[in-house]
Amino acid sequence: MGLGHASRLINIADKFQDEEIRVKFSSYGEAVKFISRCGYYCSDVPPVEFSWNNQGSFSFKNTISNIPMWFTNFSVQVIREVENMTKFSPHLVVSDSRLSSIISAKLLGIPSIVILNQIKLLLSPRLHSFKIARLFEEINAEFMGMFWSISDEILVPDLPPPYTISENNTWNTGSVTKKIKYIGFISPPYRISENQIKKALKLLNFSKSKPIIFFHISGPPKTRIPIVTKILKMKESFGSNLQFIISGGKPNGETIPRKISENGWYYEWCPIRDELFAISDILVIRGGHTAISQAIQFGKPIISIPIENHAEQINNSVKISRIGLGTTLDNNEITPKKIVESIYEILDNSNYLMKSNEIMNISKKLNGVENVVDIVRSYIR
Repeated sequence: MGLGHASRLINIADKFQDEEIRVKFSSYGEAVKFISRCGYYCSDVPPVEFSWNNQGSFSFKNTISNIPMWFTNFSVQVIREVENMTKFSPHLVVSDSRLSSIISAKLLGIPSIVILNQIKLLLSPRLHSFKIARLFEEINAEFMGMFWSISDEILVPDLPPPYTISENNTWNTGSVTKKIKYIGFISPPYRISENQIKKALKLLNFSKSKPIIFFHISGPPKTRIPIVTKILKMKESFGSNLQFIISGGKPNGETIPRKISENGWYYEWCPIRDELFAISDILVIRGGHTAISQAIQFGKPIISIPIENHAEQINNSVKISRIGLGTTLDNNEITPKKIVESIYEILDNSNYLMKSNEIMNISKKLNGVENVVDIVRSYIR
């Protein structure tokens, strides 16, 4: 779902470009375009996805109705992956949250590693008042853990307790808990030069004397487009004292920014995302694990707007608020007033920046990319 899973594996694959190691990808949806744009060959397989309504929220009803199609597509995924692996003859399969890949590897006797920050499927927090919902989560944690354990190793790209962002997805997950390794965020250490920062500021005609807010919106198209549209309509509400950039997260979108107000710009696809993470005072993002981990690595306070009814994103956002990295806004209650109030709440309270720097320094002690690369090399030597 979204591009976070693909980007994690691209960060790992990039480490092998100068070595005699061949890499091939397999994915579906927008991730195929994204991976191809990054210069890698990617096989396209049928999707197994959650469903979203026209307002960009998770649709439980539509997802349930799609379960028969899931089983069909999942079966086709396994068949395709067996074919792909038979032709490619890999020494190792590295799966990011793809169950069909590790099942296929098991069938062919190929070692596999799974990277995931969601061991179990969570229900929406509003259902937790029902005992049956909590029981369901306990059962599916053991059930899903059994399947993930087919892989040789389970790597969680997160900080170890007590700072684990995905704690509700990875803690208390039954017998599989013993197999989990917390390896740190899978993003390379960011080294943005002063020259890159100057170029970005010049391109956007921004000044460091005024706050810079980066709206970095990602996720599946049906969840992304409604909120981007809503934020674009608010552009005149941010006033002259706030400088802002809105990124629509469209993989094949235009990479040249469009000026939309006196102090604002819009990218369909932002090619200088890292520079904007570096120069921004606040990042407005979804509750996806990859976006949050990148914000932490840059030491930036966060305003999180999780997808409605998306349990994983909601729980990630709750953890952000609880440890003081930022604030969370309800997807359905986004108004210009609430966004501006949240921005100034963070700007006026230095505790948010202090906590962001504290967690950033903790994250620097774990290099997730190098940890995975070392594990991969141990299999292919």
